[in-house]
Amino acid sequence: MQTEKVVNHIVNWLKDYATKAKVNGFVIGISGGIDSAVTSTLCAMTGLELLCIEMPIHQAKSHVTRAQEHIAQLKERFPNVTDTRVDLTPVFEEFKTEVSLDGKQAVVDMALANTRARLRMTTLYYYAGLLGRLVAGTGNKVEDFGVGFFTKYGDGGVDLSPIADLLKSEVYNIGDFVKVPESIMKAAPSDGLFGDARSDEDQIGASYPELEWAMKMKDQGKTVDDFTGRQKEAFKIFMSYNTKNNHKMVSIPICEIPENLR
Repeated sequence: MQTEKVVNHIVNWLKDYATKAKVNGFVIGISGGIDSAVTSTLCAMTGLELLCIEMPIHQAKSHVTRAQEHIAQLKERFPNVTDTRVDLTPVFEEFKTEVSLDGKQAVVDMALANTRARLRMTTLYYYAGLLGRLVAGTGNKVEDFGVGFFTKYGDGGVDLSPIADLLKSEVYNIGDFVKVPESIMKAAPSDGLFGDARSDEDQIGASYPELEWAMKMKDQGKTVDDFTGRQKEAFKIFMSYNTKNNHKMVSIPICEIPENLR
């Protein structure tokens, strides 16, 4: 990958899109992870106004520390960057008092994890509407179009996706080029939706290099029977997520009314 040229391409694309949309900048949620760090840096490089928002909900301390380090670095490097912190923990806890928490614990935990992401989306759009800006998405290609590892109408609810055509490995290449803090570059990827430090690999059961490989194999028309051992297991994991999360990665189905019924 021609990293510098890709960076310039994304920055120009962001600037052009915002100009045509007649908005004055971007709003982005900062998690302390590589994807939000790279995306926010690219947005900052446009020279347009950028608001970085921390939105902790029982967040792991390591995530908070990395997020704050990154925001401080961005503000030091770019005069167009501002930040705010919205503690959504009380909102989340109040929400829990108004809904049923009955059911299998794993199912309840997942529903609440997705609720965290949707509360954050609501917050981002509040500030975007207030300031006349666009919500920048932080999903990469593997998450958005491979395994669907995001929350529908949560972190998947955005106005534009600057890095959605980049594999995770390519996001790291750009992160190194645009000087993302070392602490973020070295941290294990995590969605931070469970209030602990569990990694994406812990949840998915496969690493991003394995998922990238499996995505490539699928595109080549391979099937699970083409592999053995760990490769077979990783491919099965990828295909399982790809199938069950397909509804996130395609347009919302519309019931079209036949003309003879109108």
